[in-house]
Amino acid sequence: MTARGVVAARRQTRWRSGLAQIVFLLAVVILWWLAANRWGASPLLLPKPQLVFFELVDILRSGEFWPDLLLTLGEAAAAFAISATLGLATGFFVSVSPALVKVFEPLLAAVNAVPIILFLPLYILFFGLGAPSKIALGATIGFFPIALNTIAGFSSVDRLYVRSARSMGASPAKLVRHVLVPGALPIVLTGLRMGFTVTLLSIIGSETIASLAGLGHQIVNLAEAMEMPRMFAYIVFVIVIAATLNAIVTRFEKRAAARR
Repeated sequence: MTARGVVAARRQTRWRSGLAQIVFLLAVVILWWLAANRWGASPLLLPKPQLVFFELVDILRSGEFWPDLLLTLGEAAAAFAISATLGLATGFFVSVSPALVKVFEPLLAAVNAVPIILFLPLYILFFGLGAPSKIALGATIGFFPIALNTIAGFSSVDRLYVRSARSMGASPAKLVRHVLVPGALPIVLTGLRMGFTVTLLSIIGSETIASLAGLGHQIVNLAEAMEMPRMFAYIVFVIVIAATLNAIVTRFEKRAAARR
């Protein structure tokens, strides 16, 4: 197949994937409309989508979401910066020694399997109800997929390449830059994307449980006030924000992997 044929095939695949996603979203909206307008679903459980749309338009027009959005995104950015720094450093240093990999990789995987959000009361006890407890929790949850994928990435680099580089006199810095990092990059980038996603979700989730502000806190307040259409509008807003950020991170991951 020619280069043009490959490009055309990739475009066609992306077009089909995009069409399938649009059809899926339309099906969800149609089922929602039927349940709320025709099948007698309680408005307290499932408000009408047209009401949710009007509330969403009002939220966007008023700009009332900005303080909560900036707080949530700020918490997510700070937590991800911490988790990425610690995860990359830990994963790299563990991967240097096969013995360390055998010891720490199972331990990290075991802790990663624990729902750490259960420890939110302890984080609140230490850091309070404000942003620090959300940042600490998000950084903790995001740390493990980043560290595990970093270990897997650097451990997967063919040792033959490493020995060859050393035999040609490559310094440790050049070995890392020209052999280890390019070989580990795809898996490491996947870990960063996963870490970012779970960090963002954990922060929004913790805001719905115990917080003073943020998008999750706003959703809980509306639920307590029984303002269901507006609450659903905020849920839709959060979903769109999370999906957009995930798409941006995924696109960055693909571009970085393609340039390696």
